[in-house]
Amino acid sequence: MAVNDKDVAEWKDRFNDVLARPSEHINQRSPEGSQSWSEAFFGCCSPIDLCLITYCFPCVTFGKTHHRLHKDASLQGYEPVNTSCLLLCGSACCGLHWVPMALQRADIRAKYNLEGNCIVDIAAACCCALCVLTQDEKEVMARDAAGQGNSGVKQQYQAEAGMAMPAQAPATAPAPQ
Repeated sequence: MAVNDKDVAEWKDRFNDVLARPSEHINQRSPEGSQSWSEAFFGCCSPIDLCLITYCFPCVTFGKTHHRLHKDASLQGYEPVNTSCLLLCGSACCGLHWVPMALQRADIRAKYNLEGNCIVDIAAACCCALCVLTQDEKEVMARDAAGQGNSGVKQQYQAEAGMAMPAQAPATAPAPQ
C-alpha cells in the first residue's frame, strides 16, 4: 500500500481550488474545437477484465487511471492500492465517490481537449460510476497509445546507419632484415 505525500498534496490543492472558485468550475464549458470521447460511455463491459476489476474493485481502476494521467502512462511505479484508490474508498464510505471521480474526469477532459462540462461529469459519476471509471481508463489508455498524452516517445523512428567495413590502413611492405 502506498500513500504518497505528493498525491495527497495534489488532491488537497485540487479540492481547495474547487472550493475557492465553485462557480468557475460549475460553469466550465468545453473550449471551441474540443473533441468527442473516443470511448463509448456504455462500453463498460469490454474488455471483460477491466469490467470485472472495476466492478469488484472500482478504487483500483480509479487509482490506475490517475497514475496513467498524472505520472506514467506505462504504469511504471504503479501500485494497485495507492493514494487515489484510498481517496475513492474513503469518499465512497461517505457517499461522496462522485467528487473525486468528477474531478478526475475534468482533468481528462482538460488534458485531451474533450467535450463535456462539470455538471455532466457529476451526473455521470452519480448515476453510473462504473461506466465513468471504465470509460476514463480506456480513454486515457487510448489517447496515450495514440501519442496524445505527455508521456512516451516523442520522436519518430529513425533507421540506423547502414553497416560499413572499417577503413583499413594501407598494406605496407615488410621491413628488410
